[in-house]
Amino acid sequence: MNSYAFWNNKGGVGKSYLCFIASCEYARRYPDTDVYVIDLCPQGNVSETLLGGYESSPPTLNKLTTSKPRRTIAGYLESRLSSPFRQLDDVSPYITHPIKYNKNVPDNLYLICGDNLLEILSEAIRQTSQLAIPVDAWKQVIEWVKDLTFALSLRSGNRDSVFMVDCNPSFAIYTQLGLAATRNIVVPFTADDSSRRAIENVVALTYGIGDEHVAAYSRINFSKRAKAEQVEVPLLHTFVSNRVTLYDGQPSRAFQAVAKTIEKTLERIHSKHRSIFANSGVKPDKSFITVPDYHSACIVSAMTGTPLHKLVAGPRKLAGVNYVQVNQEPLNRYRAALEKFVDAL
Repeated sequence: MNSYAFWNNKGGVGKSYLCFIASCEYARRYPDTDVYVIDLCPQGNVSETLLGGYESSPPTLNKLTTSKPRRTIAGYLESRLSSPFRQLDDVSPYITHPIKYNKNVPDNLYLICGDNLLEILSEAIRQTSQLAIPVDAWKQVIEWVKDLTFALSLRSGNRDSVFMVDCNPSFAIYTQLGLAATRNIVVPFTADDSSRRAIENVVALTYGIGDEHVAAYSRINFSKRAKAEQVEVPLLHTFVSNRVTLYDGQPSRAFQAVAKTIEKTLERIHSKHRSIFANSGVKPDKSFITVPDYHSACIVSAMTGTPLHKLVAGPRKLAGVNYVQVNQEPLNRYRAALEKFVDAL
């Protein structure tokens, strides 16, 4: 099985929507593979979109979060809290098949739904990981979501399985659970300097690599603990320059300039720490994907739960507003960029 964490230490970079469209495109392209989306963001944005979008998902989300047990990632983690050091016999209660609620998504796509209870559970999870007995309490807790991926892979039997994990921007314990469960990190970013700093934070938080302030806390950081307890940490896989403004088919000079500073930052890190990159022998800029600004296409797609391969150009009625226009040309550009991204996975 293969697995990807969609994460940046900065919000608003479009990671949840990218996770949605990439998961749907991957599932469409590989119908013999089970694609599991694990929503580890308390806002549950990718879950909302997979379940039909803004207008139709609230009743479904309410049904999932009020079931006993909750049919969400929080329900799974709550069950693990009840018996922290024993794997669950059956994870099927926590799996949702989105096509039952949203006919636009592929049949081979499954969801472990997001839940705002995740935020409330986080302190209990953290405290459980700090128990003195058993001596490997931290390792066992930090791999709860990894345990879930193994159980789901067994559920798929002889079919291939791939996991797309949508992570919250913060480095909370539930983000660490997501990183410990995956092999690769996809880092979406936008063309601004705060994205560059956020990528430096990704490297510092995940691998303990950074300036003297990071080094001062090296004994207690996530990377140090993971290495000491033999917990696999994912590698930097793909960097997605998201929502790029194009002129004559090319990114604007402003976007190119900021993207260049991010490339240089990653080249500097790569020159000293190649082992944290999935493609260690290749310069980081070869792992860059440019995704153009998708304008109305994104809004219509996200609010209706429609993957790009199902989206049709033309006017649409949306949230009571007539004639939200989806234009064919930007839709084609975005589909082409999405195909290039999925090719890289």
